[in-house]
Amino acid sequence: MGCFSENISSFFNNRWLVFVAAMWIQSCAGIGYLFGSISPTIKSSLNYNQRQVARLGVAKDLGDSVGFLAGGLSEVLPLWGALLIGAIQNFVGYGWVWLVITGRAPVLPLWAMCILIFIGTNGETYFNTASLVSCVQNFPKSRGPVVGILKGFAGLSGAILTQVYALMHSPDHASLIFMVAVGPTMVAIAFMFIVRPVKGHKQIRSSDGFSFSIIYSICLLLAAYLMGVMLVEDLLDISHTVIIIFTVILFILLLIPILIPITLTYTREATSSLEETTLLPDSQEYGQEIIFSEVEDEKPKDVDLLPAQERRKRMAQLQTKLAQAAAEGAVRIKERRPHRGEDFTMMEALIKADLWLIFFSLLLGSGSGLTVIDNLGQMSQSLGYDNTHVFVSMISIWNFLGRVGGGYFSEKIVRDYAYPRPVAIALAQVIMAVGHFIFAMGWPGEMYIGTLLVGLGYGAHWAIVPATASELFGLKKFGALYNFLTLANPAGSLIFSGVIASSIYDREAEKQAQGRHHARSLLSSFSSFIYLEEPLKCEGSVCFFTTSLIMSGLCIIAVVLSMILVYRTKTVYAQLYGRSRR
Repeated sequence: MGCFSENISSFFNNRWLVFVAAMWIQSCAGIGYLFGSISPTIKSSLNYNQRQVARLGVAKDLGDSVGFLAGGLSEVLPLWGALLIGAIQNFVGYGWVWLVITGRAPVLPLWAMCILIFIGTNGETYFNTASLVSCVQNFPKSRGPVVGILKGFAGLSGAILTQVYALMHSPDHASLIFMVAVGPTMVAIAFMFIVRPVKGHKQIRSSDGFSFSIIYSICLLLAAYLMGVMLVEDLLDISHTVIIIFTVILFILLLIPILIPITLTYTREATSSLEETTLLPDSQEYGQEIIFSEVEDEKPKDVDLLPAQERRKRMAQLQTKLAQAAAEGAVRIKERRPHRGEDFTMMEALIKADLWLIFFSLLLGSGSGLTVIDNLGQMSQSLGYDNTHVFVSMISIWNFLGRVGGGYFSEKIVRDYAYPRPVAIALAQVIMAVGHFIFAMGWPGEMYIGTLLVGLGYGAHWAIVPATASELFGLKKFGALYNFLTLANPAGSLIFSGVIASSIYDREAEKQAQGRHHARSLLSSFSSFIYLEEPLKCEGSVCFFTTSLIMSGLCIIAVVLSMILVYRTKTVYAQLYGRSRR
């Protein structure tokens, strides 16, 4: 009986269980990606025009990215408290929208609907923050893969929730909003006591690489499966029974990762490995975290010239002496600004040029990608495509693969070559620049190729940037740092989509409308006036030609900023990863 209770305790304190639970929460956390599916229902039910729907979209983008409160509360409250707040916001925001749409609550003015959309979507910032903070602390030596996988599931959540909605087989389109209000809320509450730091840095096992390989395989299989299901459901008229089978298989794929913590808990080899890792002295952690800067200041200059084994021995001796001296009061730990790689406060990070290089590189790169995502429907319509939702689903899957792949390859760069992780950001931005250029050229198949490249590059940003920030500025204030960087997304969307893309589109649409007016015979000034009041539509590749070229140029500027960051952080990554590589 004692062994059974011990295994149960070990299972619930296993960092892989936390990781799997965070993956499930993230699979419901990308609520904002469903806005394109729920906005037509809101538009038709409340008789909104496109400009009013666009304002709701801005409220959605702000709610999705303004996470200062989530980051701050995650440092004060336990993570289950942050998840509970996010669940309440999600339920209240989208639940109220559903009540308004279905006539169960009074119709609200547009500004109040924007507030509800903001509150509901802002709930996912709590899901993101709690998941990332707990898992990055539990997997400090695997930040790239962990962040990539978690953000990947957030990006794929739109396709997952859409498939669940297809299972409901409801003719009432407002039921999708009901599902958005209830589904993520239930999942977050179900796992809010599991997603937490569990001293995962002491649970390192030799089998971790194999476990990550399993997770990666499931991710690729899941992306391929959803892509196949999407095409089958779009091209063929299938029965509801087949949809049920498709959805059951989807849930099985999502549940498979739970076998990893179960296997690690109940196998003898895993238990012994865990016991060995927990026997590591905590004093090493103390010395590493508290007096790292003192070791760097006190070490002899010739230490770095010694062979790797001798250098580690000399540094460990010096670290031990300083730790003992600090404990006896003979050495006082200096209070000074931290170096890169140590823990920063938010204010300390804000005065560092590296943080602003990351921010503006992210603003240009991810902002240009979000411009494509927000305008994908109009882009495909202007080129004559009828099934615009196909491209929306496709970019969701490429976004997912970009996040997973970005985390994986950026980790290979730092682990195998001790090279700065931001070089992976630069590569992603080069891919995006090519994708935007293809959109501009209007070549055959441009929507498929451009969607692929921009989706991969955009997704990679959200795997690489959080890991980079945690390496350069530490884990202590990671929640606040992450949510500060996410502000680049709505800022980029507001400037590039709300100003540049929309203005150019309207200008081209007006030119085409004027040409059609001159070709038509004038019926009356009144009928002409009525015609002009109709929503302007642009046709042809000219609609987004200039916008795409501008986005491509902005990505090139982002590459330059990323490479400046690479140059500035070479020494930091050599210190962080160089020794483990030797």
